[in-house]
Amino acid sequence: MTRRSLVLGSTAVAVAGCQSTAAVVPVTIAVPATPDMSYFRTIYGPITDEPFPLPAVDLNKVQPEYLRREVRNTTGERPGTIVVDTTNKFLYYTQPNGLAMRYGVGLGRAGFGWDGEATIPLKRTWPTWTPPDEMIDRDPALEKYRDGMPGGPRNPLGARALYLFQGGQDTLYRLHGTAEAYSIGRNVSSGCVRLLNHDIIDLYNRAPKGTRVIVRPAAIY
Repeated sequence: MTRRSLVLGSTAVAVAGCQSTAAVVPVTIAVPATPDMSYFRTIYGPITDEPFPLPAVDLNKVQPEYLRREVRNTTGERPGTIVVDTTNKFLYYTQPNGLAMRYGVGLGRAGFGWDGEATIPLKRTWPTWTPPDEMIDRDPALEKYRDGMPGGPRNPLGARALYLFQGGQDTLYRLHGTAEAYSIGRNVSSGCVRLLNHDIIDLYNRAPKGTRVIVRPAAIY
């Protein structure tokens, strides 16, 4: 057992809440070399063909650098890998030809962060959220969700969830969606990596089951 696994074991239940095998179908909208706001208004516009339609993202609540775009792959990882840069609050999905799709993310608050390597054996659309017992103890109002909150607009996991496993075991960490645009680029969650709902849908369509995920620790200056 490594030190990392010991740390994971001690914090996994605390972060499980993530609260405040289909074919890959990549998005086909071309990314301009220098995206402008008209491009972003297009990719973050209303989505009406979901079980729960999504409104357009309020772009005034997201710093422009955190909006989805294609960039050079500076991660050093092979194509088909997800890399989370916790220092700069970016998630990269590496692609062929030296490119990567980059998304802004929100990360865990102090004491809830995690770094390491994992794989994605499970993917869910509009997933059920089940708060851990410790979270219910802190907030008894969540008792009604002890057996799970069905997917929907108010569910903390958002429109999609990618489940992170290590050695065949669920880490209880997720890559998931959020409607809270203001939270992107901040440390606000209970440990999971959150993306805008529009972005987690895009990533879900790109990353197949079995995708390798690397969460890099934050740099200390």
